[in-house]
Amino acid sequence: MRNAFISELVALAETNDNIALVVGDLGFSVIEPFANKFPDRFLNAGVSEQNMTSLAAGMASEGYHVFTYSIANFPTFRCAEQLRNDVDYHNLPVTVVAVGGGLAYGALGYSHHAVQDYALIRCMPNMLIAAPGDPMEVRACLRYLVNNPQPSYLRLGKAGEPNFHRDVPQIAPGEWLKIAGHGNGNSIVCTGATLELGMNLRDLSQENSDWDIYSMPLWGMRFKSLQSSQVKEHPIVITLEDHLEDGGFGSWMLESLSDQHELRRRVILKALNPIVCGSVASQKVLNQLGGL
Repeated sequence: MRNAFISELVALAETNDNIALVVGDLGFSVIEPFANKFPDRFLNAGVSEQNMTSLAAGMASEGYHVFTYSIANFPTFRCAEQLRNDVDYHNLPVTVVAVGGGLAYGALGYSHHAVQDYALIRCMPNMLIAAPGDPMEVRACLRYLVNNPQPSYLRLGKAGEPNFHRDVPQIAPGEWLKIAGHGNGNSIVCTGATLELGMNLRDLSQENSDWDIYSMPLWGMRFKSLQSSQVKEHPIVITLEDHLEDGGFGSWMLESLSDQHELRRRVILKALNPIVCGSVASQKVLNQLGGL
C-alpha cells in the first residue's frame, strides 16, 4: 500500500501544483520519488508531529492540499488537538496519511499499535476516513481525495497487501464496494486491510463460501444515513476491522441504524479483542490473539 500511495501521489502531483507532502522524519526509502521530483513541495518537519499538523493546516489555508505522512500512532493521538482545532474545525484540505494501521507494527510494541484511531478520527465531523482494502483502492482513495479536498484520514497497511481489483475501482463515501459474491446474500463488510482476512474467510471456509464480500474504503460521520438501505439487502452483515470494537467501524455501523432495531439485529461486529493492548508480536500473531 505504501508504494501504491507514493506512486499515485506523484502522478497526481504532476497535474496538481497544489499537492504538498510533509513527513515527520520517516518514510525514507518510500517517499523519495515525491521528494526528488517536487522538492519545493516537500518538507521534513522532523520528529515534531504536532508542529507538522499545524504547519500543514497553515499551508492548506493558503491553497495547498497537504498530505502528512507518519506511522499511524504518531499523527493521530499525538496530534489530536491540532487535528481537531487546526484541521477539522477549519475544514481544511489536509490528508493525514497513517502507515501501519491496526497491528502492522505489532513487533514494535503497544506504542505503535493503531487500534483506537478510528474512534478518535470518526468523532470529528468534517473528517473523511479513507481505509483502502488493497493497493488499487489506495489509488482510488487518493483520486477521490484530490478531486474532493477536505479534512481526511488515509489509513494504510504496511507492505505486501494483495490486489483484489484488476483496475482502480470507482468509490464514493458511505457506499459498499462489492469484491466477491452475487450481492444479495449474507455479507462481510470490511474496512482497511482486513479485506484480505475477509477474502480468506470466504475462500477457506465451506460455510462462508457463498457470502458476499464488500469493502468500505470511504466513511465517516456524515455518511451514516446511507447505511440502512444497504443493510436491508442482506440477511446478515458482519463488519470486519483491525480496531477495537469500541468506537470502531462496526460501532459506527450500529450507530447508523440506531432507530431501526430490525436492521440492527442483522449486524454482527468482528473486531480486535482488547487483549492485544500491551501485547508484542507480529501482525499475524496479534490478529489471531485478538480474534481475527
